[in-house]
Amino acid sequence: QVQLVESGGGLVQPGGSLRLSCAASGSIFSVWTVGWYRQAPGKQRELVAGITNGDRTNYVDVVKGRFTISRDNAANTVYLQMNSLKPEDTAIYYCNAALGTLSYWGKGTLVTVSS
Repeated sequence: QVQLVESGGGLVQPGGSLRLSCAASGSIFSVWTVGWYRQAPGKQRELVAGITNGDRTNYVDVVKGRFTISRDNAANTVYLQMNSLKPEDTAIYYCNAALGTLSYWGKGTLVTVSS
């Protein structure tokens, strides 16, 4: 069993930055593939960025160059640095950890980009 807790969300103006954290407990986090997903009102949940246990990363096109995913295995934490935020980035951001057929989700953290 893996427990995931997201933090770092909040209200930010367009062009601003936030860093989200996904803290894990209950397992050696370094072996898991971790993804940040988001769900905006009325829309489906979508993958924003992912990082494998080998530190390979991938991003959805709309955040490339603005968001950076990274992991600190010693701290059992994965981060999502979000820069140049836009109103369309407003959503609840969720952390997911996957290993084989196992998949765990956090409860999410709300990011609101508005002036």
